[in-house]
Amino acid sequence: MELIGRHPTVIERTTNNLKGYRMSQALSTVAQEEFDSEVKHAYQGMKTLRECVTTRNSVVGDKYDFRLMGKGAATERTGSSADVVPMDIAHSVAVATLTDWEAPEYTDVYDQATVNFSEVQELAKTIAGAMGRRDDQSIIDALATTTTTAVGDGTAALDLAAITAAAMELNKVEAPMEDRYFVTNEKGLNDLLNDSTITNSDYNSVRLLMSGEIDSFMGFKWKIIGSGRAEGGLPVVTTVLTSFAFHRRAIGHAVGIDMKTRVDWVPQKASWLSMGMWKAGSVAIDVEGIIPVESLA
Repeated sequence: MELIGRHPTVIERTTNNLKGYRMSQALSTVAQEEFDSEVKHAYQGMKTLRECVTTRNSVVGDKYDFRLMGKGAATERTGSSADVVPMDIAHSVAVATLTDWEAPEYTDVYDQATVNFSEVQELAKTIAGAMGRRDDQSIIDALATTTTTAVGDGTAALDLAAITAAAMELNKVEAPMEDRYFVTNEKGLNDLLNDSTITNSDYNSVRLLMSGEIDSFMGFKWKIIGSGRAEGGLPVVTTVLTSFAFHRRAIGHAVGIDMKTRVDWVPQKASWLSMGMWKAGSVAIDVEGIIPVESLA
């Protein structure tokens, strides 16, 4: 079966004028006698990272302030009538700027008549994938703003030493063991699958080679972001891949309008306009809870 599901481009919404969107080109070469009624989409990533971060919904306005309360230190009481000494806990604000996003695509009524499935329905699924990937990229871009010193060797494969070094940095700032995540790409996963220390059952109970994936390891829940994403994916500079170990509360994701889709008939184009839209933005709240991990890309 030929792949016909396209990746619609998510664009930042800058105008209310819908002129200029290209017609769907996929259907013009699709004939009923050549294809089954079940449509196989081109492989594409879906929303992966929102569950890994601190999310605030129903935000009003274009900005949201995530507040970070600093650490305090207790002091010894000096006497029964002595004045108390305030800890002077520092407070800071990380501002998430919300952006309007949309993922639109037209479906020509005449092209639609040549196939035995509803492209409108199929586009809804494809658009949902496009929105999810762009949402992920917002979070990845926020992770990449951390100023914490990277661990790992950018000239070597991702390995156990790099993972334990990242865990140590989070332990140093006493980030809670719960809700720790590690995000890398398929190259990072492949490196780990080829690390005998990690895959050998004599060392651990995670049977990576049987499943070909990692659910949890070294206290992290693992997420894999493909490097083939048009949205960018994880940072790669020359030959250095940057993965991230982080705690859930270190990243904030503010949502003004959650993801939704709609389909409208546009008479002047004799076409359906399938549209995905949402308003959201991400920011690093606590850079100490975000550890960049560098390895060979």
